[in-house]
Amino acid sequence: MKTYYLELDQDYHQPDAPTNAELDDEALIQDTVEYYESCHNDYLFAWCNRQNLALHYGYWNSEQAYDHHQALLNTNRLLYETAQIQPHERVLDAGCGLGGSSLWIGSEYGNEVVGITVSQKQADYANQQARRRQLDAKVSFEVANYCETPFADASFDIVWALESSCYALKKDDLIREAFRLLRPGGRLILCDAFMLKREFNEQEWKTVMGFLNGWMLPNLSDRTNFSAGLEQAGFKDIRIQDISSNVLPSSKHMYKTSRRLNPVQKISQWLGLRTATQTANHNAGLVQYAFFHDRMAEYLVFCATKP
Repeated sequence: MKTYYLELDQDYHQPDAPTNAELDDEALIQDTVEYYESCHNDYLFAWCNRQNLALHYGYWNSEQAYDHHQALLNTNRLLYETAQIQPHERVLDAGCGLGGSSLWIGSEYGNEVVGITVSQKQADYANQQARRRQLDAKVSFEVANYCETPFADASFDIVWALESSCYALKKDDLIREAFRLLRPGGRLILCDAFMLKREFNEQEWKTVMGFLNGWMLPNLSDRTNFSAGLEQAGFKDIRIQDISSNVLPSSKHMYKTSRRLNPVQKISQWLGLRTATQTANHNAGLVQYAFFHDRMAEYLVFCATKP
């Protein structure tokens, strides 16, 4: 039986690309932009609502029946409280998507927040939402690469990365830039999926590739290598919280939603109404539950402080 290996810092985001393909940050960024702009309406229809604008998994720690939109907001609250963010601190939302977390922080606590995304469409949409909610004096959005931002050293108290670090080809580039941007005492607060294994059989490999290719992800780190990157950059007081079990209800909700929409997807695809990117996004929703449930990956929160 053939064995497959998922290497660090390799680009797996295109299914037909060889695993030793030349690393190309710009091409990956452009594919990420195309993915999010192509799937913009899919997210608004099938995942988030126009209030929370959340492009991430939800956090659930209640015995009550799962409430999807509350779970999405719970993730924001978990990160805010874990990092012990204070209302006077300036926040960089690194990979802000549609602006959901930034707008929530500004609305709930009044922080000054700058959200950055590689998509002009997302930045425009998020700025429109900030104006509509009368938050634009505190919350703003612009186009920038979080691995190489235009901001001065020590510009922020918090760098917030909610399911965005996975898009960095080399995770250490994001870590080093976050360290540069933080003031002394500032914190990097981050949550994402992290690999639990690197060796897979054929069926597992299909699941892993469906997860990565469907969401245009080049690769995923693991807790050991990511922790080492934080230490090498100079971060101290590195804390890791495993919330995999709290994210599984959200993952299951995504799987059920994708299953329910499968007939619509197939008909729309046959009629030529769905792009390859949209189809891959839908298929990722089907495989991602096994990705976590079968312990190929875990879902972690990292919080690290700049001395």
